[in-house]
Amino acid sequence: MATYAQQTDTLDSMLDLMRRLPPTRIEENVEALVNICPDYADDFLGSVDQPLKIQTDPLNGKEYLACDYNRDGESYRSPWSNEYDPPLEDGTFPSTKLRKLEIQANEAFDTYREMYYEGGVSSVFLWDLDDGGFAGVVLLKKVLKPQTSDGPTGSWDSIHVFEASERGRMAHYKLTSTVMLQMVAGKTSPKDANKESKNSNTPEWTKGANDNVDLSGSMTRQSELDAPVTDSSSHIVNTGRMVEDMEIKMRNLLQEVYFGKTKDVVFDLRSVESLEKARRQKELQKELVGFMKR
Repeated sequence: MATYAQQTDTLDSMLDLMRRLPPTRIEENVEALVNICPDYADDFLGSVDQPLKIQTDPLNGKEYLACDYNRDGESYRSPWSNEYDPPLEDGTFPSTKLRKLEIQANEAFDTYREMYYEGGVSSVFLWDLDDGGFAGVVLLKKVLKPQTSDGPTGSWDSIHVFEASERGRMAHYKLTSTVMLQMVAGKTSPKDANKESKNSNTPEWTKGANDNVDLSGSMTRQSELDAPVTDSSSHIVNTGRMVEDMEIKMRNLLQEVYFGKTKDVVFDLRSVESLEKARRQKELQKELVGFMKR
């Protein structure tokens, strides 16, 4: 029987390994680790964020997002019909009061998704807490499908988990947001690859290679907020503001820091101008410095 310390070390090792494996194969890696250590499956799956899956509600045909927060066994609860697919008799459901708030939240964030993402899928799930408060998760997903055989592909997954506890006419919110981004650009089409392989000037070790640029990874941030509450719909306004502000901050961080750093590295490795032109500029600079010292 493994001790608590040994169990913690094993789980930490699994999570540490996930941080070092390619993010584009996270589902395969999770499945492999669960098969190796099945006793830690529940704790491990609850600690690893995976790309959201798009499901279709069989009762109304609407799409929703599936994740660990609306899963019970092998079934997933739809936010539109409040039913599990496949059907589950003893599934976990929110209270009647919280279910009404869940319906309003899904309508509000569906509008938010259309305004900011211009497509994609959104879902909101709420559940009751033992201390009298409640928690929830806001899910957003947008997939970029290739327009051509060599077009760019990508996906954006947002997972916003929050807790809300009322204190008189105020409520305290804790938000943990995770964004998973995957972008693949610059694919070499089979037609271009054949042309390249026939080129006698192309080195053997580069023939048939694809010029792919793969930018994938995840980012997690947290925030807290105290906000006034007049009725139950105030929770939607407050959490909506928190999610909106957090997504703007994370998008700006991705744009300025991660993409900006990648561009700097690429431009340092590859010279856009010819080497001959760069050499002449250096010689001209040396001549100007020489004239200034005279």
